[in-house]
Amino acid sequence: MSKGTINVSVDNIFPLIKKFLYSDHEIFLRELISNATDATLKMKHLSNIGETEGAEYGNPIIEVKLDKKKKELRIIDQGIGMTKEEVEKYINEIAFSGAEEFLEKYKDKDGKDAGIIGHFGLGFYSAFMVAKKVEIITKSYKDEPAVHWACDGSPEFTLKKADKKERGTEIILHIADDSKEFLEESRIRELLVKYNKFMPIPIKFGTHTETLPKPEGAKEEDLDSAEATSGEGKVPTQEVDTIINNPNPAWTKQPTELEDKDYNSFYRELYPMQFEEPLFHIHLNVDYPFNLTGILYFPKMTNDMSIQKDKIQLYQNQVFVTDNVEGIVPEFLTMLRGVIDSPDIPLNVSRSYLQADGAVKKISSYITRKVADKLKSLFNSDREGFEKKWNDIKIVIEYGMLTEDKFFEKSQDFALYPTVDNAFYTFSELKEKIKDVQTDKDGNLVILYASNKEEQHSYIEAAKEKGYEVLLLDSPIVTHLLQKVESKEEKVSFVRVDSDHAENLIKKDDAQISKLSDEEKESLKTFLNGVIPKEKFSVQLEALDSNANPFIITEPEFMRRMKDMQKTGGGGGMFGMGGFPEMYNLIVNTNHELVGEIIKTKTEKKKERLVNQALDLARLSKNLLKGEELTAFIKRSYEMIK
Repeated sequence: MSKGTINVSVDNIFPLIKKFLYSDHEIFLRELISNATDATLKMKHLSNIGETEGAEYGNPIIEVKLDKKKKELRIIDQGIGMTKEEVEKYINEIAFSGAEEFLEKYKDKDGKDAGIIGHFGLGFYSAFMVAKKVEIITKSYKDEPAVHWACDGSPEFTLKKADKKERGTEIILHIADDSKEFLEESRIRELLVKYNKFMPIPIKFGTHTETLPKPEGAKEEDLDSAEATSGEGKVPTQEVDTIINNPNPAWTKQPTELEDKDYNSFYRELYPMQFEEPLFHIHLNVDYPFNLTGILYFPKMTNDMSIQKDKIQLYQNQVFVTDNVEGIVPEFLTMLRGVIDSPDIPLNVSRSYLQADGAVKKISSYITRKVADKLKSLFNSDREGFEKKWNDIKIVIEYGMLTEDKFFEKSQDFALYPTVDNAFYTFSELKEKIKDVQTDKDGNLVILYASNKEEQHSYIEAAKEKGYEVLLLDSPIVTHLLQKVESKEEKVSFVRVDSDHAENLIKKDDAQISKLSDEEKESLKTFLNGVIPKEKFSVQLEALDSNANPFIITEPEFMRRMKDMQKTGGGGGMFGMGGFPEMYNLIVNTNHELVGEIIKTKTEKKKERLVNQALDLARLSKNLLKGEELTAFIKRSYEMIK
């Protein structure tokens, strides 16, 4: 047996490791199983090229064993193993210098320790985060003696011969008193499923009982009485290994090997609590100029973007890294679900935090392009089916149009603009459809839209009576998106149907003549300003068609957009305006019969009642009449029909 000191550049690296890794100490198991996987895959490679000196690769597994009484956790592989010299090289000489400076460098902005380990040769030493002592018993595939290495968390170690006969490595962790949670079977199973669910080598954790099929022609009395029973009869059973991972997940296969049922089955494997099938999937597979595979799924979406994110899982060579993929996946696609796996995504020491560099940007651009191409293909091959899915996917597409210029350009081939009557147009189709009717006197194309079909029903009907097409655009980001479309398109503007009365939505040359004289209009406006609250409404007299409503409440497009943008975190705040007041325009149709009746009425009380009733009806159509004011309106209405 020999003794020695681990070659590091600080007196005692283990307290430093434990401090550095404290926030994510659970990843020790991921690191040790990753090492076991690497050792096994190296053995497979050497076997494939005929350099294993007669040793067979076989069907290796990685086994995790837990002994709560002995306070031990073991990770056993059948990989390449290590010789005495290799243990001294790879275990005793940590490839790590300037540890204190390194720790300082990778602290985050708040001064907290960054987190995990990774590419700095410290994977094995993560064991000391949870163990007071660690042992390695290993035998190389080469014809050399097995060795036994042990260390109690100080820089001193022992190294001696071992009697291990089988090729591979066994790591024995003597769990520390402050890490007893890792002696619980449920906790270890949780970590194996979280980090190693799709590792490429089968991982065994315990056994379970399986029922064997009844041998053909066997009689009940022939069954061994010692075997387990089920129900009324005896049924043969056996103990089998519990393999907790799927070594060949769908994303590692070629698209030609998979059918829709395979993709849906894998979706349920990823999200066992998700009962709805995905709408469609996108299989990613590229090997130049970087390596990346994966499958992205479009689930049914809601308009609440905040609850959709962090559903895509990032892997590196089938090892789970994180479900925070911002930076790799464009932000608008983080609402999707699925898996991305790439050995070329640069990770810092934690494996869990991305470094911003050119490779990541190229990957992000590739994913954006791939998604756009898939959407275009779906649109072209089955437009009717695409239209049916539109309401379930539009939030992703519209968010992409808003935030990614390249995606915006590509989206012109498949982004849809639905109408209140459930017709769907691309933007070019829409312009062609409405250009003859909805071009104003200055040559601007005016696109009308509603955000709520029920609340804006009267305004929609008024616009449709004039032959206008009305879109239904109801996503939470629509105001921002329309601003962008208008900035890209010349002489095009979007106007919500309730921003003005129908006559004024698209200004033409033919103006209506008022039935009231200037003197009557002045008298009417003075009276209205005395009755109608000035802090809520700005009264405007206009000559409209006599069939148009007498009182119409509108909200200027600009002011409403600013309020909408402020609600979603933009727009209003930029102008330093704080909260916008609830201020509306009250359009009074001087050609309506009721307005003429108000002017003719001599009794002030009756005249005031008519104005309040007409105002409340206008407020009701705008969904502004609520609470006490609604109660007063109902009471007044009953009194007027007595």
